[in-house]
Amino acid sequence: MSGTTSQVDPIEATARTVLLNRAQTTKFCDNHVSTAKYGILTFLPRFLYEQIRRAANAFFLFIALMQQIPDVSPTGRYTTLVPLIFILTVAGIKEIIEDYVSILLNGALNYFLRNGAWQTIIWKQVAVGDMVKVTNGQHLPADMVIVSSSEPQAMCYTETSNLDGETNLKIRQGLSLTASFQSLEELMALSGRLECEGPNRHLYDFTGTLRLDNHNPAPLGPDQVLLRGAQLRNTQWVVGIVVYTGHDSKLMQNSTKAPLKRSNVERVTNMQILVLFGILLVMALVSSIGAAIWNKHLYKISDISLNFWYNLLTFIILYNNLIPISLLVTLEVVKFTQALFINWDVEMYYAETDTPAMARTSNLNEELGQVKYLFSDKTGTLTCNIMHFKKCTIAGITYGHLPSTSHNSTEFDDPALIQNIEKNHPTSPQICEFLTMMAVCHTVVPEREGNQIIFQASSPDEGALVKGAKSLGFVFTARTPHSVIIEAVSICRGFRLPVFTEFLCVAVFSSATRATLTAHCSSLGDSLRKENELALIIDGQTLKYALSFEVRQAFLDLALSCKAVICCRVSPLQKSEIVDMVKKHVKAITLAIGDGANDVGMIQTAHVGVGISGNEGMQATNSSDYSIAQFSYLEKLLLVHGAWSYNRVTKCILYCFYKNVVLYIIELWFAFVNGFSGQILFERWCIGLYNVIFTALPPFTLGIFDRPCSQQNMLRFPQLYRITQNAEGFNTKVFWGHCINALIHSIILFWFPLKVLEHGNYRKHSHYVVVTVCLKAGMETTAWTRFSHLAVWGSMVLWMLFFAVYSAIWPSIPIAPDMLGQAGRVMQCWSFWLGLILVPTALMYHTHTHISTLLEEVQELEARAVDPGAAVLRDASGRSLNERAHLLTRVFRKMPSSVGRSNSVQQTVSHGYAFSQEEHGVVSQSQVVRSYDTTRQRPSL
Repeated sequence: MSGTTSQVDPIEATARTVLLNRAQTTKFCDNHVSTAKYGILTFLPRFLYEQIRRAANAFFLFIALMQQIPDVSPTGRYTTLVPLIFILTVAGIKEIIEDYVSILLNGALNYFLRNGAWQTIIWKQVAVGDMVKVTNGQHLPADMVIVSSSEPQAMCYTETSNLDGETNLKIRQGLSLTASFQSLEELMALSGRLECEGPNRHLYDFTGTLRLDNHNPAPLGPDQVLLRGAQLRNTQWVVGIVVYTGHDSKLMQNSTKAPLKRSNVERVTNMQILVLFGILLVMALVSSIGAAIWNKHLYKISDISLNFWYNLLTFIILYNNLIPISLLVTLEVVKFTQALFINWDVEMYYAETDTPAMARTSNLNEELGQVKYLFSDKTGTLTCNIMHFKKCTIAGITYGHLPSTSHNSTEFDDPALIQNIEKNHPTSPQICEFLTMMAVCHTVVPEREGNQIIFQASSPDEGALVKGAKSLGFVFTARTPHSVIIEAVSICRGFRLPVFTEFLCVAVFSSATRATLTAHCSSLGDSLRKENELALIIDGQTLKYALSFEVRQAFLDLALSCKAVICCRVSPLQKSEIVDMVKKHVKAITLAIGDGANDVGMIQTAHVGVGISGNEGMQATNSSDYSIAQFSYLEKLLLVHGAWSYNRVTKCILYCFYKNVVLYIIELWFAFVNGFSGQILFERWCIGLYNVIFTALPPFTLGIFDRPCSQQNMLRFPQLYRITQNAEGFNTKVFWGHCINALIHSIILFWFPLKVLEHGNYRKHSHYVVVTVCLKAGMETTAWTRFSHLAVWGSMVLWMLFFAVYSAIWPSIPIAPDMLGQAGRVMQCWSFWLGLILVPTALMYHTHTHISTLLEEVQELEARAVDPGAAVLRDASGRSLNERAHLLTRVFRKMPSSVGRSNSVQQTVSHGYAFSQEEHGVVSQSQVVRSYDTTRQRPSL
C-alpha cells in the first residue's frame, strides 16, 4: 500500500488495457518530452506574460497607449512605444539565447520488435504496447513490464538515481510465466492483454494483471516494472512491454512544469514602482488642479471639466519618466554581463570533465546573494558516487592512508599489510581472513571481457571492497549457486573460506507521526522555531504523513527549530513539497541543489535552482537556473557572485530611480512657476538624451564593476553574506530613503539657483543636475576602476562638450534655435561657476553617512592596504570571524583540509562502510547471488 500521500491525489486516471503484439484500440500519450522553457508556439504569449508582470513594463505600455490619443501627449506618439519595443526585443533575444532547446533523453536509441525483427528506434518513437529490448548500460525509455532477461529467473538490476537519488542497484524480476520467452519466435507468439492501473505518480506502486491466451491470469506488482529514466546495470539485456510513455510515465508524473521565476529584488521593485506610480498620479492631479485654478482666475474659463482630464493625461505623460524606462534595458545588460562573469570564472571550472559553471538564466543573479535555506541532494551532490578502499583496521592495527592535501592517491598503498602476511606476522591469519571476507561476502557478479574481469556491483561500496581485495592479491573470479571462487596470495592458500554471510538491515516504521511531532514540539518550549543545536532525521514513508494537512505546520515548526534536517528515501515530489512548504510559509530565499532527474522538482520549486553536472545525466542541469560541476563551487557562487550581484543590481536600481526623480521632480517645481502650463524647464533633446547618453554610463559601471569588498575577503569573512542575505542594501526603507534624498536634491537644484542666482541663465540647472547625479554615482562607488572614472568624470565632460556644440549648431542644423549662444553666456557667468562648486558639494555632504558597519570596516582596511584578518573583527557574540570563516569553509569542502597520520598512534576517528542490501521485494539477496553461475554462458537474444 502506498499509504497517505502528502497532498490530495488527483483523480486517478482510467485503468488501461494494453494489447500484446497487435494495434492498440486506445490512443495513448506519445513518448516525446522536452525540458525547454519556451516552445515555438508558446514563446510569444509566455514571454509577454512574463514581461508584463513587471510593473515598469505594464506602466510604460499604459503610457504608450495614452500617447496615441490625439492632442494629449506633449512628447509625441512614439517616444515611449519605440523604446518599449526595443527593450522587449532585447529581453526576448536574451531569453531565446538562455533557453536553448534541451530535450530530455529523446535522442537515445533502443531496440524495438516489429515484423519479426529487432529495429533500432529513438525514444520518442516508442509507443504503448511496444516490445522493447534494453541492453546493459542503457536507460529505460518508458515504463515497461519485464518479460524476460539474460539473468536467471528473468531478474535484472536497475540504477534508479534519476528517480529516487539512490545509486545502489534495485533488483527486479519478471513473472515465471514469461521468463522462458527469449527467442524472437516466442516473443512474437505472445498473445493476450495486459491490464493495469492508470498513470500516477507513485514510484513504488503498481497494480496489474497479465492475461495471456491459454494461460491463467498472473498478477503484476512493482517488482515486475522498470521505470523510465532508470539505467539497466549488471544485465546483458531485458525485454519488456511498454505500459506508460512520455508524460504518463512515473518520472514525468513526478516532475513539475518549469516556473516563471522572479527575484525578490524584482518583486520589491515592482511594489515600489506601483507606489511611485501613485505618487506620479498625485503629481499629475495637483498639476491639473493648479492649471484649472490658474485658467479659471486668469483666463476666466468657466467650463474647465474637459480641459481638466486632458491636462491630467498630459501631466501623466509629462511626468512618466519619474519611473525610469532606461532601468529595464540597463538591468538586462547588467544581469547578462553578470551571468557571463559566472560562466567565465576559471575557479569554478572543472578541468577533469571540461565543465564550466553556467548561468542558465540571468534573472536571478541577485537572488544568489539572499539565500537563507539550502536544500541539497546527497547522493552524487554531496558525494561523487565514487568510493575507494583506503583504510582498514585488522586485529587492532590500522593500515592505509586517509586522503589529504599532500596525499591524494585513490588506491590502498600501505605495504605493511602484505609484508605482515609474507613475514608471518602474529596477525597474518586475521589478515587473510579479513581479505578473504572482503573478496567473498558480497553480491558482486564478475564478468569477463577477454582477460579482464569486470565487477558488476549493486553499490559503489561493495565494488570498492572487492576491488580493494583484488589489489591486495585476493581476486574474486567466479560465482556459482553453491560456491565462490577466488585466487589468493600463496601464503593464504589452503586457508578455510568462511561461509557466506548475509548482512541484514532492519528498519522499524511507526505511523504515530502526529504524536511524535507534537511531543517534540512541546519539548522545545520557547525554543520552537528558533535555531537549536539539533538535527531532524525523517524517512520518506513518515514524510507522507508529516506533510499531510493536519500535521504539516507541526513538522515545519520542528524543522525550523533544527540546525539541519535530513530526509531519507524520499520521492522527487516529496522533495519538491518540502521546498514549497518552506518557500510559502517562511519569508526567506530558498536554494535547491542536485544532480539527478529526481532533483528536478525541488530545483524548479526553489527560488534558485542549482544543478550539478555529475554522473546522473543532464536532467538536473537542464532544469536548473545555474549549473556547476562540483558542490564545493557553491561557496563562491553564493558568497562572491551572489553577494556581488545583489550589491550591484540594487545599487543600479536605486541610482536609476534617484537620477530620474531628481530631474522630473524639478519639472514639478517649475510647474509652480510657469502657471501649470505643461511647459518644460529643459530643452527637449537634452531631456531625451539625459538617460540615453549623459547619465547612461554610471548605472552600468555600478551594476557591472562595483563590489563591496574583494573576493578573498568575501570568502574569508562569510559573515558579510548576512548583509545581502537580510536585504540590508535594498528594502522599502532604503528605496524611499533614496527617493527622499532625490527629492531634497531636486529642491536645492531648482530653488537655490532660481532664488540666489536669478540674474544668471536658467540653463545652469542642466549643468547642476548632470554634475550632481554623476558625483552621486561616485559616492555610491566602493571599488573604483578605470570604467568608474570614465563613467563619472567622462559623463560630465561629455555633457559640457555636447552643450558647447549644441549651442552653436543652429541655423546650420535647424534644431534647438533657443539654445543658440547659451554656452558662451553661461560660461561667462561667475554665478554659474560659484553654483557649480557650492550646489553639488552641499548635496554630496548631505548624502554622506558616518555609520560604521562591519562591511565599512573591511572596506576601510582594504583601502588602506591593511589585511582585515589582522584586525579584531568579531561578531556580536565576540567570536572571531576568522574562526567562523574557517569553519564555514570546511563545511563547503568535500575533503578535510589536512588529516594527520601516525603509524605509532591509533586513530581515534571512526571509519566504516555502508553495505547496501535489498530491504524489500520479491527476490532476497541470498536468492539472487545463488541464482548465478558465471562459469556458464549466458543466453543471448
